[in-house]
Amino acid sequence: AVDCSFSRGVCDWKQDADDDFDWNPADRDRGDGYYMAVPAFVGHKKDMGRLKLLLTDLKPKSSYCLIFSYRLAGERVGKLRVFLANKKTTPVWEQNKGKDERWRTGKIDIFQGADTTNSVTFESERGKGKTGEIGVDNVILISGLCPED
Repeated sequence: AVDCSFSRGVCDWKQDADDDFDWNPADRDRGDGYYMAVPAFVGHKKDMGRLKLLLTDLKPKSSYCLIFSYRLAGERVGKLRVFLANKKTTPVWEQNKGKDERWRTGKIDIFQGADTTNSVTFESERGKGKTGEIGVDNVILISGLCPED
């Protein structure tokens, strides 16, 4: 497994230069490291912020599972989407509302064909709300299909 959480810095994360705002590091409650977040008051409605994880050395014709923690806290805070590089137009995962402020786990299967996926993008779209935030943490890549819950 490759641990791409933000406190360790093993993985290559890049802010998209063409988007409207950056994701920012936010301290975890327990104080052990930080996660990446977009506060609700940043930017204007429909503005986007993209955080890209560059993946190197993924083998062709094999499967991987991307597991991550996320949270959408606050009323009408916006949307969180995940895109794979080889399917740029359609998100492989999308959430637009948190039932509560708790962290949840997202899982995405990545199937490598002849073209290997060389990046995963976490895109935050600003909503109407003025409070709360969208957060992502503990991004891990494991080989094989995603485990069932």
